[in-house]
Amino acid sequence: MDPATRRRRAALFLFFLIPGLSISSWVTRTPDIRDQLDVSTAQMGIVLFGLSVGSMIGILSSGTLVARFGTRPVMGVATLLVILSMAVIGGGTMLSSAPATTAGLFLFGAGMGGGEVAINIDGADVERITGRTVLPTLHGFFSLGTVVGAAIGILCTAASWPVQWHLTAMAAVTAVMFAYAFRAIPHAVGKTGGDGSRPDAGAAPSEVRVWKDPRLLLIGGVILAMALAEGSANDWLPLLMVDGHGVDPALGSAVYTGFAAAMTIGRFAGGFFIDRLGRAPVVRASAICASLGIAVVVFADSAVLAGAAVLLWGLGASLGFPVTLSAAGDSGPDSAARVSLVAMIGYVAFLVGPPCLGFLGEHYGLRVAMIVVLAFTAVAIILAPAVGKRSATASPATESAARP
Repeated sequence: MDPATRRRRAALFLFFLIPGLSISSWVTRTPDIRDQLDVSTAQMGIVLFGLSVGSMIGILSSGTLVARFGTRPVMGVATLLVILSMAVIGGGTMLSSAPATTAGLFLFGAGMGGGEVAINIDGADVERITGRTVLPTLHGFFSLGTVVGAAIGILCTAASWPVQWHLTAMAAVTAVMFAYAFRAIPHAVGKTGGDGSRPDAGAAPSEVRVWKDPRLLLIGGVILAMALAEGSANDWLPLLMVDGHGVDPALGSAVYTGFAAAMTIGRFAGGFFIDRLGRAPVVRASAICASLGIAVVVFADSAVLAGAAVLLWGLGASLGFPVTLSAAGDSGPDSAARVSLVAMIGYVAFLVGPPCLGFLGEHYGLRVAMIVVLAFTAVAIILAPAVGKRSATASPATESAARP
């Protein structure tokens, strides 16, 4: 691997680490945020709806923006929005202002939804250049960020450190990381007409072609289910343990840290199992593991048993996102458009789905609301074979990049 590609890969590690640190920072403080805003579970769902709106805008615009400008400027602007959102969410909490907190979550969603699609396209490009499985490790850094951020959140919660100072400090730290990483990202990756992103001559527009690919849509179904399993834990797990199993807020945050740690282990170890067993068996086993974990959290009345089952939930959800993106990248020509489509489906589930669970949680309880997530992961078990078979039209470079 040449030095420029090595620096680029290291920069992508930081681009994945930053949103992981950010999301776990405010997720672990959701009980405190809810209390300071003085809102109910349903009202908290409305606050989180700002995340959904921002996410949809970011997700729906990301493919067009990457095609026009390339991944670098999209990643830059989106990551800056994520960093800014931390300060805005903290300020809204300090002022006990639900609208300001909602605005901060809107910025976070717009940055996360728009930037992560571009980052995944860039990561898939590194896979093609190096001929190595890269995306699981990159996503592992997102999970590592959630572990570190959650651990800091637990300490801040236990010490009763104000949310606004916690999130402002996190914004400052991630800003330094961004300034270092941004310089290593090359121009024109993913840009229409640039290397590696131009559709084949005479082919139909990429948007039309990828939507008509049945296998790609099945891959999209898998990522939708597995991303919902990950996103619902990221948004609701501390409150699920506090309200659904009666633990105190610090312990609820600790359970979330266990989930994030399991995600991290699964992603860093995932490449070993993918290379030896293949993508489809790994994704099916992951979906089964996630389903078992969620089922125990939902139906077991023991807080200890539920807390242990969260580890299964985390291990099961860990590989769904990166493995399906690798499968999308080598499912046919115009891999940037394919990765973009599947990533958009995944981020819709990851960022938009969980806030909708708040409305179910208000009427039936968060444990019952998670049955929806369980149903989706059960479907992923059936759809898992779609990620294992490569298209005959995939390029040799792509074939070597994400070999099962």
